[in-house]
Amino acid sequence: MQLGSGIRLTEEETQANEILMHWKHKEVDESFRNPQYFNFSKNYFTFRNEIEKSKVYRIIKRMPKGAVLHLHSSLMLSAERILDLTYEDHLYACYTDGDLKLQFSDVTPQRPCSVNWTLLSELRNTSSNTTEFDSTLKNHFTLHSEHGCDKSNDINSIWTKFEKVTRTIAELIAYRPVREKFFYEALDEFYNDNILYIEIRSGLQSLYELNGTVHEKLFMPKLYRQVAKSFKETHPDFVGVKLIVTRHRVQTDEEVRKTINMARQIKREMPDFFAGFDLIGQEDLGRPLADMFPVLAEAKSDLQYYFHGGESNWYGMATDENLFDAVLLGSKRIGHAYALVKHPSLMFLVKQRDIALEVNVVSNIVLALVHDVRNHPLATYLALGLPVVLSSDDPGAWGADPLSHDFYVAFVGIASKRADLRLLKQLAINSIRYSALDDSGKTTLFRNFRHKWDIFIKYVIATGIHL
Repeated sequence: MQLGSGIRLTEEETQANEILMHWKHKEVDESFRNPQYFNFSKNYFTFRNEIEKSKVYRIIKRMPKGAVLHLHSSLMLSAERILDLTYEDHLYACYTDGDLKLQFSDVTPQRPCSVNWTLLSELRNTSSNTTEFDSTLKNHFTLHSEHGCDKSNDINSIWTKFEKVTRTIAELIAYRPVREKFFYEALDEFYNDNILYIEIRSGLQSLYELNGTVHEKLFMPKLYRQVAKSFKETHPDFVGVKLIVTRHRVQTDEEVRKTINMARQIKREMPDFFAGFDLIGQEDLGRPLADMFPVLAEAKSDLQYYFHGGESNWYGMATDENLFDAVLLGSKRIGHAYALVKHPSLMFLVKQRDIALEVNVVSNIVLALVHDVRNHPLATYLALGLPVVLSSDDPGAWGADPLSHDFYVAFVGIASKRADLRLLKQLAINSIRYSALDDSGKTTLFRNFRHKWDIFIKYVIATGIHL
């Protein structure tokens, strides 16, 4: 029943699998004998830098992974490359110990500031140590810390820090030229992690120019589409990007309806770029889908839904019961679906209806849903052969690879010790199968994936045992 059990390996794949499993068994057996050193029962930030030492990780890093289907666009770029964007001219900062506001302008910004708006370049140049200044500045762009995280496991406090990071980055990339660079750089990072297609989730932020001109909300999707097109011109095997429009789940019915109407307009004007609609934000504190059901049901025939659902440890609450309404509203995939394991009838219905589960392992660790990944419900979903796709949610915010870390943690820390190359290949195939691409797009993506997969298999055979 395990996911991937239906795949039959070729002779070369079998040879590569033996190498992969040699290293996996060595790693898992070592942890079994010495559980005190088992990284995956610890906080992600304490073992983040250890991952690269793993032979299994090095193989997975080279593996073509197909597509990423659950990704928030403003948090997809690494903090290191975001830091580079702070060297752009005309960036002002309102910089106090616990707070950072950013704005590009050719004059001093008029927004309220608790100290004074100062060019960031001046703050950097007048600091006693620019390396230390940049290190402190980078902390505003990520939850990742070289010293691990604080001892608090309170999900609300972690989400508060997370949303603060989100707001800071959103301010930096609200400037149109920087958003352009940001998105292109992000596509480059994902491509280098062997990803050939991406579906981004994004709200409709109003971008601005240096002189203060503010673009209409539909400008940003057009910009994203143009950047994706430019990237594809220089990376011809990259299949492209599609957009899932989002709105925060705390908003009123009227605000949600406005965004749905804009999503309809994007679908009309850019049908090749538009995928669907979703509601985002901390589920436990947001409005449940049932509360917005009439508004969402109105647009059910116009838009494809890709709802977050069950991103919670609670049981019998509005949050985990979002899963039922996501299915009733015809959601094509379900984001996270962490609590689905507690609803067995619904779980089997999801399998029957072939509704993919977008699982984001590292995100679930960082945002305090699971502390020992061996207890992640993904283990059950894989054992039952549910239609799982692995994704990375907000990798830039926690210093993770675009996708390789999620694959590695899932493969070594969650999946059965016996799960092998068939599982990895099936997960990549699922990411293509359950994408929003049309048949032609999927055919192209499958073709490009198979070409890269053959190269990968030969690489593992040639070098894998000596990694």
